[in-house]
Amino acid sequence: MTALLLPLLAAVPVMAAALTAILPWRLPGRALALAVPAITAVTGLGLLAHHRSTPVEVAHVGGFVPGVAIPFVSDSFTAIMLVATGVVATLALLFADLTGEFARSRYFAPLALLLLAGSNGALLTGDLFNLFVFVEVMLLPSYALIAMTGGWRRLGIGRLFVVVNLLTSTLLLAGVGFVYATAGAVNIAALAGAATEDGRVAATLGVVIMALCIKAGAVPVHGWLPRSYPGTSAGVMALFSALHTKVALYAVIRIWATAFDLDPAWGRVLLVVALVTVMWGAIASVAPTLGREVLAWQMVSGVGVILAALTVAPPVGQAGGGAGPGGAIVYMVHHMVTIGALVMLLGAAEHVYGTGRLDRLSGLWHRERPLAVLLVIAIAALVGLPPTSGLTGKLEVLLASMATGGGWGVATIAVVLVGSLVGLVAMVRLWREAMWGAPMTRYRPLDVEGRRTGWTGLDDEVRVPARLLLPAGLLCALSVAMFLGYGAVAPEVDRAVAGLIDTSGYVDAVLGGGGAGGGEALTETTVGGAR
Repeated sequence: MTALLLPLLAAVPVMAAALTAILPWRLPGRALALAVPAITAVTGLGLLAHHRSTPVEVAHVGGFVPGVAIPFVSDSFTAIMLVATGVVATLALLFADLTGEFARSRYFAPLALLLLAGSNGALLTGDLFNLFVFVEVMLLPSYALIAMTGGWRRLGIGRLFVVVNLLTSTLLLAGVGFVYATAGAVNIAALAGAATEDGRVAATLGVVIMALCIKAGAVPVHGWLPRSYPGTSAGVMALFSALHTKVALYAVIRIWATAFDLDPAWGRVLLVVALVTVMWGAIASVAPTLGREVLAWQMVSGVGVILAALTVAPPVGQAGGGAGPGGAIVYMVHHMVTIGALVMLLGAAEHVYGTGRLDRLSGLWHRERPLAVLLVIAIAALVGLPPTSGLTGKLEVLLASMATGGGWGVATIAVVLVGSLVGLVAMVRLWREAMWGAPMTRYRPLDVEGRRTGWTGLDDEVRVPARLLLPAGLLCALSVAMFLGYGAVAPEVDRAVAGLIDTSGYVDAVLGGGGAGGGEALTETTVGGAR
């Protein structure tokens, strides 16, 4: 019965989006836009508990035989991602509501729900072609969300976002076609170990991974992310940071674990890309004058850390062989929480004071003490200081690098530590510009269309209301809780890593025959089982 619920995680947001688009009232749309991602998070928690006894659940849509049917698959890794994306998406949409995004357009809620539907489908699908389909479902509403939110640059960055993602989607579709031509299947379970056995399959899957890395914002095709994300509203940027790049990274981890068996011999090129991405993003984050652009470059650097943790670890079977996926998972969840909090904190100041430029913000430490305290916690999490999830995430990545040993492990440790130090410099600069200095005397508000309306006096009563700090405050509290309560989180991560290291249960459940989890069809019952 649990398996039958999996497709609903993609179907319910689509139905909710249709309902909110049809109804003439905005209140139901706002309620559904907040309730659906919250339900996703709660469902993810339920799946985590369920996977303690049933490692893999599968629903075969369409009533076809396993391997041909459209599979929706959930394991501990999937459930963790559903919880993380659901929580951050709920709070990002709450922030968007508090800043008036829902009031500006009645189509904001259905577009956000369609984005969530694509995200959930991409996390749950067990098929490369349907991964492409759900990624496109994510992108279509994203184009509209960029065009209808943010400042005057939104149309220009919208064109950049569209062009880059259309070309990348073409590359992804071509890669999926090449995989089918060489392997005869696009079902991820059917591709288990195929890349290590056939160089042609490895090459074609490399095209798929390359497209996903572009969508994640990895060097060298990364410039679209720091140019486009800061041009949207803060709420939309927080939503994108939780869904777009992380879904792409989830797919990379899943393909790497299943098809490549986490073999580091195939990952040295990807590791080099990851290390360059870490340093490039960190160094570039020092210079921007727009606060959210600093965070966008830190997102790029974080993508590199996640990929480095995944590809540097020793082979499966050796000591520390599971450290890589574990570090990637922990750091990815931490990064979603931390970046979301930082974006919403700077977005709250931007909403009230009319600018996100660091050279136009000053003295907020004295004027906005609650915001400043939360910003200290979020910055500590980003650079990896206690008592936040940043320290846990960085330690997991460093442990994966130390388990490898040799030149690659040392290089990874050095790059991650130097990248963290440079990131600290960028955050200190952001803090100095926005929090210290003389009190602001004037500010420049934006009208509804995002245009400048001129300078006006800064009233003493102008303050960031507490309600705008609530979403970011909850994420900061979650980061601290992840650090203090890591003993409760670690077993769930261990189960996720075990499923990535030993994919036999995943393969058995998807391809049929009674293995680790039942596979139930929506129109005719099939049984998950052996390969």
